Amino acid sequence: MILIADGGSTKIRWALVDDRGCVVSEFVTAGLNPLLPPTQGIESCLDGYLRGYVGSDGVTVDEVWYYGAGCLPHVCGDVERALMSVAGCDQVSVASDMLGAARAMCGREAGVACVLGTGSNSCLYDGRDIADSTPALGFILGDEGSGAVLGRRLVSDVFKRQLPQWLCREFQDRYRLSVSELIDRVYRQPEPNRFLASLAPFLREHIECDGICDIVMSEFTRFIGRNVMNYTGVCDSLPVCFTGSIAVNFAPQLNEAAHRFGINNINIVADQLPGLVKYHFNH
Repeated sequence: MILIADGGSTKIRWALVDDRGCVVSEFVTAGLNPLLPPTQGIESCLDGYLRGYVGSDGVTVDEVWYYGAGCLPHVCGDVERALMSVAGCDQVSVASDMLGAARAMCGREAGVACVLGTGSNSCLYDGRDIADSTPALGFILGDEGSGAVLGRRLVSDVFKRQLPQWLCREFQDRYRLSVSELIDRVYRQPEPNRFLASLAPFLREHIECDGICDIVMSEFTRFIGRNVMNYTGVCDSLPVCFTGSIAVNFAPQLNEAAHRFGINNINIVADQLPGLVKYHFNH
């Protein structure tokens, strides 16, 4: 049995696949980002997620392919060791969510792959590996167009009264945030990126408001201009693919932003798991 994971900071989607490539079961757990490790540790966290599904309490797993947010080379070993222990197998491969997105969306063909979720990222993909990439830099220094940055922009505009008064009141009626509570959530409590990204639904619900649409469009424009367009000339000849909750929920705005740069061959994929299963069983 093979365990394949599409791991985000907010949630992880898992698939157990038999040796014929048939999905036996799928399940969803809370997310993980090893750059922002949970207080109980990565292994304990994964053990809690997978208990009852794999290992001593579930099916026997022969191989694990984990593609995860925050899985940079210097932390992949920690995640690999944790999965080896929890899944009870030594055939474990951990790679970035960016490579997972590229393999899921582009398969074994070249293309530009982009992730717009809690964070954001992009790469030029050669059909097997990442050929070039622009560093995401996280929601403080980068992550343009991500849920975390959209949420950051929203709360800043609300508290600095840059949005219509009625909209600011509606925001406060829903979230009941004081300045001190906001500062605590962002600067003192763990996983501020998840908290900020959790505000993105408010943007989606009010997308017809000029101030809200301006936030979304400016961030998508910044994402494409500062990331995708770094892959000189490829956008004219290669497909540009997007995945992630923000890409899916703001698809019209994302398409419009892409068209502004002359990118017309755009594909938005909501579910990466089928593509990852196909990649690993379509040699």
